[in-house]
Amino acid sequence: MRASHADRERAVDVLKAGFAEGRLSQGEYEQRLGRAYQAQTHGQLQAIVADLPQGPVPELSRPPQPMAGPPMVPRTFLPAPPPRSNGSATAALVCGVLSPMTWGLTAIPAVVLGHKARAEIRRTGESGDGMALAGLVIGWLSIAGMAFMVLALIVAGV
Repeated sequence: MRASHADRERAVDVLKAGFAEGRLSQGEYEQRLGRAYQAQTHGQLQAIVADLPQGPVPELSRPPQPMAGPPMVPRTFLPAPPPRSNGSATAALVCGVLSPMTWGLTAIPAVVLGHKARAEIRRTGESGDGMALAGLVIGWLSIAGMAFMVLALIVAGV
């Protein structure tokens, strides 16, 4: 949750009290003071003043918000993050889709990027093999279509 100016001022007051009581050195006080004014969330403010005693919180018109973040879940119980999509596979698909609109100019990059992406996917285990294959197929079909049109123009010219 984002911190307000009043929340930052409360954290600064805790730091001032800690410095006045001799719990913080001058350098540490100045460093924490700068971090407190730059803090954006309650969690960042809580981390700055966590090791200092905090007196009673002043009453506000709204109930005080807890400064602690969500409970930490051990990494063991979290689902595995999905594999990242390969950037070359995405580029191959985009070039393949654009090839009819560019009269086949992006067909060759689609084929090159598609082969490159499939090799990278096999090596790294990223996702996106379907996009790479689609870029390859569309690219080769565009190249074949352009070759057929050039051949038809040559035959028609003769």
